[in-house]
Amino acid sequence: MAASQPTPKAVQFGVLELDLKAGELRKHGIRVRLQEQPFQVLKVLIEHAGQVVTKEELRQEIWPADTFVDFDHGLHSAITRLREALGDSSESPRYIETLPRRGYRFIAPVQTVGDETEEDAPAQPLPAVEIKEAEKTPTPTSDWLRRVGARVLAGLLGGALLLAILISADKGGTRRWLLRSGNATIHSLAILPLQNVSGDPAQEYFADGMTDALISDLLSLDGLRIISRTSAMHYKGTKESLPQIARELNVDGVVEGSVIRSGSRVRITVQLVDAGADQHLWAGSYERDAGDVLKLQSEVAQEIAQQVRVQLTPQQQARAGSAAPVNPEAYEAYLRARYFWNQRTESGLLKSIVLFQRAIDLDPYSAPSYAGLADAYLVIEGWTVGIVSPREIEPKATVAVEKALQLDPTMAEAHTVLAGLRHGRWDWSGAEVEYRRAIELNPNYAHAHQWYSQLLCELGRFDEGVSEADKAHSLDPLNLILGADVGNRLYWARRYTDAIAPLQRTLELDPNFAVAHRFLGQVYEQNGTYGAAITELRRAAELSNNNPIDLGALGHAYAVSEQRKQALGFLQELRRLSAKRQVSGYHFALIYASLGENEKALSWLEEAYREHSTWMLHLKVDPRLDPLRGEARFQELLRRVGLAP
Repeated sequence: MAASQPTPKAVQFGVLELDLKAGELRKHGIRVRLQEQPFQVLKVLIEHAGQVVTKEELRQEIWPADTFVDFDHGLHSAITRLREALGDSSESPRYIETLPRRGYRFIAPVQTVGDETEEDAPAQPLPAVEIKEAEKTPTPTSDWLRRVGARVLAGLLGGALLLAILISADKGGTRRWLLRSGNATIHSLAILPLQNVSGDPAQEYFADGMTDALISDLLSLDGLRIISRTSAMHYKGTKESLPQIARELNVDGVVEGSVIRSGSRVRITVQLVDAGADQHLWAGSYERDAGDVLKLQSEVAQEIAQQVRVQLTPQQQARAGSAAPVNPEAYEAYLRARYFWNQRTESGLLKSIVLFQRAIDLDPYSAPSYAGLADAYLVIEGWTVGIVSPREIEPKATVAVEKALQLDPTMAEAHTVLAGLRHGRWDWSGAEVEYRRAIELNPNYAHAHQWYSQLLCELGRFDEGVSEADKAHSLDPLNLILGADVGNRLYWARRYTDAIAPLQRTLELDPNFAVAHRFLGQVYEQNGTYGAAITELRRAAELSNNNPIDLGALGHAYAVSEQRKQALGFLQELRRLSAKRQVSGYHFALIYASLGENEKALSWLEEAYREHSTWMLHLKVDPRLDPLRGEARFQELLRRVGLAP
């Protein structure tokens, strides 16, 4: 568009509207979720509607020259997400046409909705706030009035003068009271991903790590529900409005902000918003040396807690002042480790182990690094079947978690890992003590509720187990595994019809989540809908690259649907895989049990017991083992793992 022409507020094409001022895409007036890069691609294409826009032109417009990414992959991903949002297809395009080896063209008719005038143009940016060492500078009255004065004073009429005097003097905290008055108390809060404003994409891990740390510091607060990291990170780079995010996460308040690291200094700027009213409540900026980053995080967390009127314990009040200096290089290694750990991939978990160990080498007194290392060992055992055996993992994880608790006995994450280790040793009472201790220390730690729910169900305490799974999911509603686990706990409780809905909702969030397909297939199988079960289980195997868990489940489904030949084929495939990687005897036992070969099934379960497979934890509740429950050898196995007197 020519620079001399007025900038359109919005453009329409079909039932869709692109609001250029608000940065939103709407369909029938309803916001459509669209991340930053796809939004920018759409904006450029519409600005040149009917014309071919080359890939190079898109790169120059959207991807900075110093961005070191796979540009072709990034552009393809952005176009794919954009087409999904528009309901378009590359084969029969209505909006975006692909011209091979040339670029893209927006082909739908575009109608300008309105031009931006000087009256409704965006306000000028606020001047930079001078930041003092570890202090937030109160917002000057003139800045505050520029932000909200026009809208507030227009409605106050005759009271405007009095209001201005009170604000100027800030008598008795008038400014804070005015911002908070009339608003409901904040009972639940989402910390959105802090923006990396350094201009360096390589610093994304640092911004993500600081977000994690801020969430962790707030999680331990009683009386305040904090949304966990996975769900918060879902909104990284989103164009959704804060009220919309709050509705999706079911929270009252939202914290957003930015972080920048320059040399040896770190600055965090945050603001608190009453999401229901879309009203700004508070903002502050904090800066410290990188070595004092833990103190910086604690101070920000405490200020947020005070703003939402949460009563801090004396221990929490003292935390900021007692935060020890850190080795910046060690802390950077820790943040990188958490970044890869959160990816939950085989390569990411292996990288995280190396980086956690590097953080420990640089700072042997870092409790979070030891806890992270133990966590990585525990997750890699259960998340990626066959990389390592339980007997190899357990000693390493135990040493790391004991060191973490020696350094910080109040760390809920470490107590959760210790509970997981005891759980895996079939120490049911010891594991429950640690899970409950972790939840006592941090009632908002979703993974403590998640794993505790597993233990409760495995013991046959289904009502308690399903309740804990629901709590975990409410704390992290967009976390795929927590959503799938709600369905899994209902499956173990033999509530097969109830289990379907949470699994389908999880797949709506990510149709490519293998675990949810696996659980849904198992539910369908118990309902007797074998065709649907096999379809779901085949999809799970495809997505998991033929994980032995999914092959065993598929073999079982084929057997119970009287397709013996196919079931035997999966037994052969498991044998072939077992020559290359660790495959639990539990998966062989499932198929033999479904074929009616109980003696072989029991022999393979005894093998799983000897290898100390974590799958033996499910022995009491897995409905696929029902044909074996009347066997004396099966009852003996239940006693050995502590699930029968």
